[in-house]
Amino acid sequence: MENNSLILVTGSNGQLGSEIKAISHLYPTLSFVFTDIEELNIIDPEAVETFLKKINPNFVINCAAYTAVDKSETEMEAATLLNSVAPGIIANACKANGCRMVHISTDYVFDGNAYQPYNELSPVNPTSHYGKSKLKGEENVIESGVGMIIRTSWLYSSFGHNFVKTIIRNAKIKPELRVVFDQIGCPTYARDLADVILKIISRNNESFIPSVFHYSNEGVCSWYDFAFEIVNLTKLDCKITPIETKDYPLPAKRPHYSVFNKEKIRNHYNIEISHWSKSLSNCISLIIKDGLLNL
Repeated sequence: MENNSLILVTGSNGQLGSEIKAISHLYPTLSFVFTDIEELNIIDPEAVETFLKKINPNFVINCAAYTAVDKSETEMEAATLLNSVAPGIIANACKANGCRMVHISTDYVFDGNAYQPYNELSPVNPTSHYGKSKLKGEENVIESGVGMIIRTSWLYSSFGHNFVKTIIRNAKIKPELRVVFDQIGCPTYARDLADVILKIISRNNESFIPSVFHYSNEGVCSWYDFAFEIVNLTKLDCKITPIETKDYPLPAKRPHYSVFNKEKIRNHYNIEISHWSKSLSNCISLIIKDGLLNL
């Protein structure tokens, strides 16, 4: 791909968008335009079309999403607009302007009843409105023929709101935290995902294929294991107690099993994927370095 390709990033104030911003200087052949709702209303087709015509990007990375899983059960229209409608609007504008799209999706498109890792051909069956809205967004992007979809799971970062920061915040003030141990998955450090996306984009166009890919860090754990390691790495004095999902009811059903097979993205793009514990340690080190333990 030619040098100085222009990348439009939507939802740039979220976890993934913030991580892309943080490492963008490592990719000198790429130029970036970072937007959020203040700069670009992605549910307005005319606004998106006009914006893309004006800046003429080579790629759009859509990091924007309605990610409040439980609120999605009651705020269905908001979730549908951001997760289903907006990706279709962006994809159609990309198609009309001759650029390509990377769209981020989720493990919630599966029902979590599997017993072996999900690959890209595994049958989808979302059980929450959040999952259903994200699946419809995927379908809209695929229909355009210009979008790559990367499904990820258990995303966290030193930016934004996420499980890691919630555990740190609560472990600082509580002697004990009760965390479910019967939901199994793959944590994903948003900085690792950001790096993979930019690696893919910075290569030549021939390697980019409009298809579905799975990406998370390597390894498998429960939310309990994840929380235990967070407390261990931060050296906070808090006991982590395992509980079952039934003891912590939430409006949206959580998948019990969210493990991805990542062979397709690893082989096609020849990428190395770090183990979740190593990536968590990197993130925690950054949180400590930046003084973010004072959450």
